[in-house]
Amino acid sequence: MEIPVYLFTGFLEGGKTSFIVETMKDPNFNDGKRKYLIITCEEGEVEYYPDELGSNVTFASFDDEQSITLDRLNAMQKRAGADIIVVEYNGMWMLDRFYNSLPQNWMVYQEIFVCDSTTALVYNANMRQIMVDKLTSCEMVVFNRVTPDTDKMALHKLVRGISRKANICYEDTNGEIEFDQIEDPLPYDVNADPIVIADDDFAYFYRDMSEDMTKYIGKNIRFKGIVALDPSLPRDGFAVGRHIMTCCADDIAYRGLVAKGMKGIKLQTRDWVIVEGKLNEEFSPLYGGRGPVLTVKIIDRAEKPVQEVATFY
Repeated sequence: MEIPVYLFTGFLEGGKTSFIVETMKDPNFNDGKRKYLIITCEEGEVEYYPDELGSNVTFASFDDEQSITLDRLNAMQKRAGADIIVVEYNGMWMLDRFYNSLPQNWMVYQEIFVCDSTTALVYNANMRQIMVDKLTSCEMVVFNRVTPDTDKMALHKLVRGISRKANICYEDTNGEIEFDQIEDPLPYDVNADPIVIADDDFAYFYRDMSEDMTKYIGKNIRFKGIVALDPSLPRDGFAVGRHIMTCCADDIAYRGLVAKGMKGIKLQTRDWVIVEGKLNEEFSPLYGGRGPVLTVKIIDRAEKPVQEVATFY
């Protein structure tokens, strides 16, 4: 039998427990008939009061990350006879531990990141890897303790720099919820000729092109990148792109496009160039299939940018 799992993530004192209690008191979620198991992974100031949630709700807990195992999760569910699992996950634990330990019949129906809007930017600045871990796979982000002075644009950019799919909502101090309505324009004009990609915008360009290449097909694009030569490419072929960092130094990776046409310039790997050309989708052995190929019209040597690694923040 499939066991639905509702996974709540976020940092200590960020409002996870209060959010879960509100959810469990909602008759649309807790019908009072099915058996629920709440698994907690940390203790905050707000506590659970079992009598308020009903006799069909039981509790289990983990004291440390290493104790999360397939066998223990199975045992918790069977002991409770649970039909539905609710997990309040420790914000400092990486999610791989939980997902890699899931029993085969446990299905994560929804992953929600609950965060205090007054501390979110601080956590992002000081613990970026942990923030990325929580935002990458979640379906919804709830920023609570929002006031009229809250910089919603900064919170929006925080999420969108990591996830394009997550829904965002803002909960004020009165419990009123507002869904994010901020448009997410690209930092460059996709209708320009050529489309000029600034040094600070390459990561956004590469991600957007990877998600919706049709937007760029047949258009002229200009950007600065670092050359990578590959023996699988034709004599006048090369890759040009940037090293991109999503969250931390460990995930830096080179991301580039296949280009053709050196225009008489003898290139070497790690040369910095400014290229302009028309983008089309073609077969390339470097991709092992079809992918973006830039037919170069203009190429010039260039100085490396102030920030060599492209980022989303």
